[in-house]
Order: sequence, then structure tokens, then C-alpha cells
Amino acid sequence: MTTLARWARAEWGPLYLAVRGPLARRRWRAAPMTIGAVGLTAVLHIVHNQSWGFRFVEDVGAVRAEDPLWLALLRTPLSLFVPALDLPVWGALAQILLVFGIAEICLGWWRTLVIAYVATLAGTLYARVGIWLGPDSPLGLPASDALVVDTGPSAAVVGLAVFLGWRYRAYVTAGVVIVAMVVEVLLKDNLAGKEHLAAIAAVLVLCAVSARRHRRPTSMAGSGLPPIRS
Repeated sequence: MTTLARWARAEWGPLYLAVRGPLARRRWRAAPMTIGAVGLTAVLHIVHNQSWGFRFVEDVGAVRAEDPLWLALLRTPLSLFVPALDLPVWGALAQILLVFGIAEICLGWWRTLVIAYVATLAGTLYARVGIWLGPDSPLGLPASDALVVDTGPSAAVVGLAVFLGWRYRAYVTAGVVIVAMVVEVLLKDNLAGKEHLAAIAAVLVLCAVSARRHRRPTSMAGSGLPPIRS
């Protein structure tokens, strides 16, 4: 076995084994929530691009920092499935299918949604704090970003990718995702990039909490991080 193959097996082997069995037995039925999420995202994108549906999707799923907080929180659940109009929708659909699908198989559908919403909400709340801090702060944002729609599914995808990388010890993969988001902010300092970093920060807190909950006494065998699929 080559060095690269050994590294790939060590990096992705546990995650591959966790996904292979359920996917082989149940196929698409192994991730019904993900299939529904992909379908909902596709439908919302189509409706969003219609003159008769644009305002509807904006009213139920577009979150901006200028919105009252109660309204933003009310729209947040559906905002997770409203992709950006200026980006190819197939990219968002592919990300949801791959990352949500793996997460649902490995973590269960409700844990997947919890992590996804924590990541999305972190970005939403950061936008408000960043605008309050102002452009002169390293963590601040210009007032004009209050009019920009939040990231949609991308913050959730990034957050889930980092959590899965940590949970299944694909640390290099998780690190690459984090570094890529940092580079994104350095090259293109925009709201979406900083919301991705806020999502990562929130998910790293979840990782720390999960590690603390599953920590075992050193006298017990095992790593203390068993699979949490349910």
C-alpha cells in the first residue's frame, strides 16, 4: 500500500465505513431528509426565479441584517434552503446532497439539522454584530451589508463538513475546509465569507461540548467518541 493510500485510509476510512453499510443496504432511503432538502432547495430556487414567486421566497426565506430579529429568526429555518441567485444552483444542490447526506447517515437526521441550524444562525447573528462593530473593526462589517441576503445553505454545509471531519478524525479535511474559508475572506472580504467563519466557530464550540460529554475516564478502553448515529 502506498503512502498516499495509507494516508487516505487513515483520514477517510472511519467515515467511509460509517457511510458504506447503511448506503449499501438502504440506498437513497438511508438519507430521506437529505433527499427532501435537495428537492425543497430546487423548488425554492425555481420559484425564486419567477416574477410571481420572487417576493414570496423573499418573504419566507430571505434573511438580512436589516430585518427585525424576530422576523429573521422566523425566516431562518427556510433560509437554509434558499440558494443565492447569483451562484449556480447545481453547486448548492450537490453540496447539500453530499454533505447533508453523509451527515444524516452518520449522525441521524435531527442532529444534522441541529448542527446545520446552529451554523446558519451563527452567521445570521454575526452579521448583526459585525454591522454594529462597523468597518473599522477587524470583525466588523460595513453598514451596506445590512441589505445583503445571508448565505443560505453554504454556512450549514461548511459547519457540517467541519463537524464530520472532527467526529471521524478526518482532521486534515476539516482543516482544509477551515483554511479555505479563511482564504476566502482574505481574498474576497464579504459578508458570506465572514458568516462562514462564524459558522465554523459555532460548530467548533459544538465539537468541544460533544467531546466533553463523551469523554471517558482514562482507565476505560476506547476513544470516548463512539458513533452517534440514531
